Amino acid sequence: MPAIRPVGHEERLSLVEHLDELRTRLILCVVAFILAFSLCYWQNDRILDIINKPLDHAHRVDCSIDDKKKADDALERSGCFDAAVGKYLQSAAPTLVGAARSLGAIAGSDGVSAATRAQAQRTAAQLRATAVQAARAAQLTPKASTGRQPVTLGVTEPFLTTITVSAYAALLLALPFILWQLYAFVLPAFSNEERRVALPLMTLVPVLFIAGVLFGYFLALPRAVAFLQNYNDGAFDILVQAKDYYRFCTLLLAAMGVLFQIPVGVLAIVRLRILTVKQLRAYRGYTLILFAVVAAIVTPTPDPVTMLIAMAPLVVLYEVSLVLAKLFEPKGEPRFGFLSHLDDDDDDEADGDDDVDDDPDEPAYAAEGESAERPNDLD
Repeated sequence: MPAIRPVGHEERLSLVEHLDELRTRLILCVVAFILAFSLCYWQNDRILDIINKPLDHAHRVDCSIDDKKKADDALERSGCFDAAVGKYLQSAAPTLVGAARSLGAIAGSDGVSAATRAQAQRTAAQLRATAVQAARAAQLTPKASTGRQPVTLGVTEPFLTTITVSAYAALLLALPFILWQLYAFVLPAFSNEERRVALPLMTLVPVLFIAGVLFGYFLALPRAVAFLQNYNDGAFDILVQAKDYYRFCTLLLAAMGVLFQIPVGVLAIVRLRILTVKQLRAYRGYTLILFAVVAAIVTPTPDPVTMLIAMAPLVVLYEVSLVLAKLFEPKGEPRFGFLSHLDDDDDDEADGDDDVDDDPDEPAYAAEGESAERPNDLD
């Protein structure tokens, strides 16, 4: 039984053989997922750092006085205070060392009494000790930003959250192989024509899904997290629970990956002759409204810029899909004729004339270039 390549269309398998093939491919999918999960769990710290970056940047506030963005959140102000204390300690340590050296020089100079020399030496030693403590404290304070990480509340939440994030990353990594096994299992039921349609579509699915995830991570997710986390932050001490944050990120990125499957859906509809490209273009306005609604749901923020960022690639993908579908559109009428009136309406508009003023009850008595007389109604 072939485990990797698909079964030929001409091969005849019994029900038991089909079940055996299904079991083999499921085992291969599970093995691929386990291998991907092992890799992701091994590198879980890197994966968590990558996912936490949008949240970290959402809370980054420059604590300098000249910064226009003020820290309204109490935790952000606390972070700015810690950063200011760290800078103070960093600058104070060398100052204290310099003062200790000056006192040591004064204590060793001529004309200084023994009491003054002893006091200067004790003070210099205290300054050196204080400088060491200040340097150590400066290393423990934030140096650059007030960025934060998600928090965990339960005893098992750190472990379970790490397992969940690693599993999501492993599923994304193993997705191309799993889709290939699915395609290889259902391929024998396809005819030659259907195979020519299915193979490019199955190849596009993982590519477009990964492209959607990358688009969501680099553009949609940072803006959504920044807007939601900084909305009315002066009234809240904002803490983000890890499992809620990772669930939000997973749903948003998965939604973007699914939405990027628009070319696959359009090509499948056209190649299977369900609808024509002309019919899809006629309903472009409704499609744009649908994209706007979907983008508003995927990015749950009242920020119109974020919604437009999520909507723009959908519109571009749809238009590109129409162009590609026109190139590969099969000949023949669509299988379902419930929208065929769109083509008829366009044909009627093209063939329209100015006969609206003609009396339908009055017959034509002469053609162009000929002469004729009307019959005499009195005869």
